[in-house]
Amino acid sequence: MAILKGEAAAERVQELSERGQKTTRFEKTVRPIVEDVRRNGDRALRKYAERWDGLHQQRGERGQSLMVTSEEMQSAWESLSRDSRAALREAASRVRQFCSWQMPAEWIRSKDGVRLGQVIRPLASVGCYVPGGLYPLPSTLLMTVIPAQVAGVPDVCVASPNPRPATMAAAAMLGVREFYRIGGAQAIAALAYGTKSIPRVQKIVGPGNAYVTAAKKLIAFDCSIDMLAGPTEAVVLLESGNPTFIASDLVAQAEHDRQAIPVFVTSSRKLAQAVEREIKRLVSKNAIAQQAWRNNGCVLLAKSHAQAITWANGIAPEHITVARNDIAAIQAAGSIFVGDYSAQPAGDYASGPNHVLPTKGSARFRGGLSVLDFLKVITVQELTPSGAKSLAPTVIQMAELEGLKAHADSIRVRCNYA
Repeated sequence: MAILKGEAAAERVQELSERGQKTTRFEKTVRPIVEDVRRNGDRALRKYAERWDGLHQQRGERGQSLMVTSEEMQSAWESLSRDSRAALREAASRVRQFCSWQMPAEWIRSKDGVRLGQVIRPLASVGCYVPGGLYPLPSTLLMTVIPAQVAGVPDVCVASPNPRPATMAAAAMLGVREFYRIGGAQAIAALAYGTKSIPRVQKIVGPGNAYVTAAKKLIAFDCSIDMLAGPTEAVVLLESGNPTFIASDLVAQAEHDRQAIPVFVTSSRKLAQAVEREIKRLVSKNAIAQQAWRNNGCVLLAKSHAQAITWANGIAPEHITVARNDIAAIQAAGSIFVGDYSAQPAGDYASGPNHVLPTKGSARFRGGLSVLDFLKVITVQELTPSGAKSLAPTVIQMAELEGLKAHADSIRVRCNYA
């Protein structure tokens, strides 16, 4: 796609701002699968796993187990090169450190006989979905399992279709005890409703394809989910910088998916032209990125830097790269990368913040997956006799304003004893 400016650029921004998460056509396919697993449990799950997830029949009635054994995970870990093991350890350490910094604090404050605060409790169980797809994604296993562990979730399981050795190795390193070789809508249904082999979880996290996303939407009232994921998105918003660096980030994110959305926004015509040339050069070496660029990629030339910022916030991208002075201006993004050397792939793997990020414009109302997604913040209230008396006039008046006499009486009766 050529450099867009003026009305053409504004129209493209409008298209991107309205992209939304449309799952209706996939729901028609997914709904019967979800219902089948919900009703028929392991029998249905095994049927779909053998059809789509690489689960193979062996001699005997049961065939291959749905669960990946600890021996399989350990063997996968031992088969990795020393450098690969070191990289996984380092990435995990950085993610774990960032999650520990994110942990909210418990606190109690007292004023006029009213003692208030909050306590933090982990969820009881979580299912982490790790896509199979084109590439093995051990990084997604780290990004979903580690924040759950830091939060203190006692029961953390992983589901991944036809899991690759690198993914099983990452699970071994983290001490995952439950790992199921299932994927797609059937995995989401099994985690949400439980089967004889797979316990029901309280929350499902992790990205997936359109069928996984549609299934998460369908079960969202029965089991908590993190977000509805779509193809990856990358925006770079700069007025100066290295064109090769800028182009390399856009191409890197584009190689995830042919439907990825790579966008460069600037008010510098010279930089726009240089980046476009570099993108064309780089995508010629990567077929998936080349298709993504043809499908959705663009360079947007704004009239001013202020307009460029407005466009970027309207797009609300998953990833955005900006200059340090522009951090405060970014109101909607999954993760912000600052300056020339903050490559977006650093966040995909090892810098620390989570790479499970909002897409399809949902960065307008939430950030990326974090340790907070695995916690409950529970408020605490304790009133002394004098505290109850001091609040009584306000509470009684509010209750009577709403016509709720018993509410008012529950305060009045205490005042008689205080």
